Amino acid sequence: MRKTIWSSVGFLAIFLIWYIAADRMTPFTGNARVKVIATQVVPEVSGTVTEVLVENGQIVYAGEVLVRIDRRPYEIDKAKAEAELASATQDVGASSAEVSGAQARVARARADLDTLGLQAQRVFALEKRGLIALSKADDARGQIMEAEAELESSQADLERAKQQLGQKGQENPKIQKALAALAEANLNLERTELKAPSDGVVSNLLVAPGTYARSGSDLLTFLDARNVWVEAYMTENNLGLAKVGDTVDVVLNMHPGRVVKGRIESFSGAVSVSGADTVGDLASAPTTKGFMREAERFPVRIVLPGYEEGDDEDDLKFQLNGQADVIFYLTERPILNFLGRVYIRSVAYISYAY
Repeated sequence: MRKTIWSSVGFLAIFLIWYIAADRMTPFTGNARVKVIATQVVPEVSGTVTEVLVENGQIVYAGEVLVRIDRRPYEIDKAKAEAELASATQDVGASSAEVSGAQARVARARADLDTLGLQAQRVFALEKRGLIALSKADDARGQIMEAEAELESSQADLERAKQQLGQKGQENPKIQKALAALAEANLNLERTELKAPSDGVVSNLLVAPGTYARSGSDLLTFLDARNVWVEAYMTENNLGLAKVGDTVDVVLNMHPGRVVKGRIESFSGAVSVSGADTVGDLASAPTTKGFMREAERFPVRIVLPGYEEGDDEDDLKFQLNGQADVIFYLTERPILNFLGRVYIRSVAYISYAY
């Protein structure tokens, strides 16, 4: 009996030592969620939706047209602007045909450059985080340079067309006003097509042809497939040894039986104790109250640059706010790290049941 008691005490002591050491060196949490950049696609012009070219949950690529708004009112505005320019140039005895065409080419080149610029910013951010190949970033830089060259060329054509109006024509207030109106009409016509800002997924699509799109109001939600991370809520005690770049293993509930490699990208330096997230305020993690004070939890952002060996990146799907389990490897302790890997692998298989 005494031997059994001392054996139990010894086992509990070993377990307690392991628990305390693991909580600092290989901390684990089941309080983690998948996060992505959710972008609200907002039209810059108002009008009736004539075409919805995507379906809910569809994978789309950067620059792909998602929705078209009725172009007819803006084509009429463009025709009016061209007529006003023609009338103004007639008043000074010049021709507006070249100017009109050049103005349209400038508007399109500027719109293409703006779209590529948005896409490139996302690519460069991923390059900085080491999540894409350098060649893809170089391709984006090359596309930006080509778009800038195209814009410069079209602007030069416009200047030559303006010079054909003569010095007097360029300074004429009526022509200046007509040129500005034409530029605005061309830009609004471009804005009738809503395009994907990057590779991603259309989510919660509630738009159909006939819907009235209002300028400045959200029309649909777009999830950026290139910018996915896991947010793990860890206690302060867990984070004592943690640093940016430490390796982690992640089990996604959507993919039971699989362990995905990741690393710590950043920490949240503060959290709100209000229990609610507000734009512009501090991050907030869920807390509960009990007899003992519960440790405060802080969000840790984890990126997944290396998928499980042999995995196809396209085969690994994500859902915003999907649940995950995460274990951190914060030291070079072989035994603790081995036990941690055994534990997270068992969690991966158990996740088949829930």
